[in-house]
Amino acid sequence: MPELPEVEITARLLDGALRGGRIESALAPGINALKSFQPPLSALEGQEIAGVRRRGKQLILQTSGGLVLLMHLMSAGRLQLYDKRAGPRDRTSRLLVRITPPSTGEGGAEAPELELRLREFGSRQTAWVKLLPLADLQAEDSLAGLGPEAWPDPPDLAELLDVPRPLHALLRDQHVIAGIGRSWVDEILWQARLSPYKRGADLDAEEAERLRGVIVATLGEAIAHYEANLSLPIPDKLPMPLRIHRHEGEPCPRCAATLKAVHFEDYIIAYCPTCQTEGRVLKDRRLSRLLR
Repeated sequence: MPELPEVEITARLLDGALRGGRIESALAPGINALKSFQPPLSALEGQEIAGVRRRGKQLILQTSGGLVLLMHLMSAGRLQLYDKRAGPRDRTSRLLVRITPPSTGEGGAEAPELELRLREFGSRQTAWVKLLPLADLQAEDSLAGLGPEAWPDPPDLAELLDVPRPLHALLRDQHVIAGIGRSWVDEILWQARLSPYKRGADLDAEEAERLRGVIVATLGEAIAHYEANLSLPIPDKLPMPLRIHRHEGEPCPRCAATLKAVHFEDYIIAYCPTCQTEGRVLKDRRLSRLLR
């Protein structure tokens, strides 16, 4: 799932390429992805792009005419820019926005028309887009309920996380703190040497401050990694610099103990028993079912 670092780099790259460009047309081949009806997508025609930015895991494309495209990539979506139109066999596109670039090519030759595509891989089709007046953006349900940003300057976590819920669930709850998901929460808790099942209310002041610092550093380093390694077109699979997530069975990069994981239906929790749980191996849900 694209999380804060992945959405941030997507916004930065697209903003640099599209700001000042003009929208020629917009359509939604994946009709289920379009979650708004008024104004219609045709209202974007002729609008100049004022910028692309991020809020939590959501992308916001704003026009100079006071409209915004609000997009959520969910688990398998990608927002990508191409210099050619989608072909008739394209089955992944949920939204197509055709754009005249903000500048001409060398020698005054016209640059090729660009196409911004919201693409989705897999069969679940949960990515979505809404077209809204800018004045209605802050009241939009998906934004109004978001917690403070996890990066670059989250608030004091001692108060924010002071509830009897496990840290792994708390940090992924977008209503508590916005931007962290299943991949980066494992990296953050490993860096902070905290158990994924430690309750937020049990954090002492030092742990809360350490966790805040780790969140800022880990997400910031990931964004810097993408800045150094990515350019347009954005690849389908980003080079995520993960050291713990998806590395079950490998040596811990810090202590060399074997990394473990707890498996759930839709995700896993990866951790180091030595660094995070005082040597205890957490119960794996797969084994629990087999032993019943």
